[in-house]
Amino acid sequence: MNLIDIGRVVGARRAELGLTQAQLAHLSGLSRQTLVGLENGTLSDLGVNRVGQVLAVLGLDSTQPDTQSRRKKRGLWMAAKTASVSYSRELAPETLEQALASGEVPPAFAPHLTHLLDEAPVPTVVMAVEEAAAQAHLPPRKVWRNVARLAQSLSVHRRALWA
Repeated sequence: MNLIDIGRVVGARRAELGLTQAQLAHLSGLSRQTLVGLENGTLSDLGVNRVGQVLAVLGLDSTQPDTQSRRKKRGLWMAAKTASVSYSRELAPETLEQALASGEVPPAFAPHLTHLLDEAPVPTVVMAVEEAAAQAHLPPRKVWRNVARLAQSLSVHRRALWA
């Protein structure tokens, strides 16, 4: 697979997740111009580490970029476990799904969501957003807007990352 093919897969997966180019660039640590070049097939080189960053955020396997291995993972469960690691009360995946889908978090779980958005690996949050959107029958873009609002209202340190 060459860089042009990877760019096509990245663009399709980004759209499937409801992310803008600017959002994906920000989440993966690339400039928007670099991401545009990747998706348009105009980059001559990107480097395996930078390609790996983008693929990891999108939940794509780097050996042959697809989502087959990603679909076997339980993103909401993983994210809920990550959010609950420091708390005696555990955040259920269903509660996390509802919070992401609605943009409203039950007050008892606000610290959990804050921890998730501040500390969890970006690919874990991406998986949770994808699953929440699918289970709530919402476009992923709407769930991303909810994540941005939650990050703002909870005053998470990484709120700019989710904006």
